[in-house]
Amino acid sequence: MRRLIEVQQKLLPDLVDVMRKRYTLLQSVYHLQPIGRRALAQALMTTERILRAEVDLLKESGLLQVSPMGMSCTIEGLRVLEQLEPMVDELFGLSELAQKLKQRLGVRDVIVVQGDADSSEWVKRELGRVGARLLKQHVREGDVVAVTGGSTIASVADHLSPAPPFRAVQFIPARGGLGEKVELQANTLASQMAMKSGGQYRLLHVPDRLSQDAYQSLMSDPQIGEVLDLLRSARIVIHGIGDALTMARRRKYTDAELAELIQAGAVSEAFGYYFDESGEIVHRIPSLGLQLSDVKQAEVVLSIAGGHSKAKAILSFSKQIKDNTLITDEGAARAILSEDGLEGG
Repeated sequence: MRRLIEVQQKLLPDLVDVMRKRYTLLQSVYHLQPIGRRALAQALMTTERILRAEVDLLKESGLLQVSPMGMSCTIEGLRVLEQLEPMVDELFGLSELAQKLKQRLGVRDVIVVQGDADSSEWVKRELGRVGARLLKQHVREGDVVAVTGGSTIASVADHLSPAPPFRAVQFIPARGGLGEKVELQANTLASQMAMKSGGQYRLLHVPDRLSQDAYQSLMSDPQIGEVLDLLRSARIVIHGIGDALTMARRRKYTDAELAELIQAGAVSEAFGYYFDESGEIVHRIPSLGLQLSDVKQAEVVLSIAGGHSKAKAILSFSKQIKDNTLITDEGAARAILSEDGLEGG
């Protein structure tokens, strides 16, 4: 495959750029459909005039269809996306990028998807699609799957579908609620993953951030204890990686508490732990849920985070957890590697 691509680039140097542009357009429509031309132009950061010719070509090829609701992929369009998927990593250099990032971070495995989640909404959905695919590959009957909250993990839930092993799988929220959008909380996503896949779920009805007295009181509740015991037995963990200050603000930290985090050098957050650039724990919240020691005991850990703004957070967290699979995007990967001059082409 690589040899063929190299020959094509010599004979038709613009071929890869054209293929990338049209593949990105088709993939964007797939994730955002139905979508109007203006909204698609904004998503791809181009103009409607430039987009019109490409859309017309894909429509004439039978890959896109247009209705009053907007554009969507045809069955043939979906088939083309599926057929191109094995080639995309090599064609766009994503395999090489993933290998460089794996070596840089020292983690078990890395998968890099096209684009940058900070600038393209559809990239987060692609991260979720890949996360769902890996979960289906790894899951076994009888598994307990621990799930955190957040928009990227919500996209994993959106892409799950029924499969026989899921019938005896339990999805458990890894944390309590942050008191924000209910659709992005771990309880909601655990239940959605169960319903989408045909599995089962348990809920953890506690706030994410607790006072010491509340923590001690809830620890003695037998129902909560039962869920926590299940959580500690999780063979699979699916989680996001947060920017430290963003997560602290979501938890309603005061200005003084935020200043303490800044002073401590916190750059990343996961599972209620805050880490500095060296991966050292600089702060943790008293909360009920999956602990870092539990995560390290899990057999399969899927860490999902994208966007160039997450580069420092990903780099920080990777120094704490090594035995995981990182699913990220080009934006984050190139931002991490460019700091060391490792990005390349």
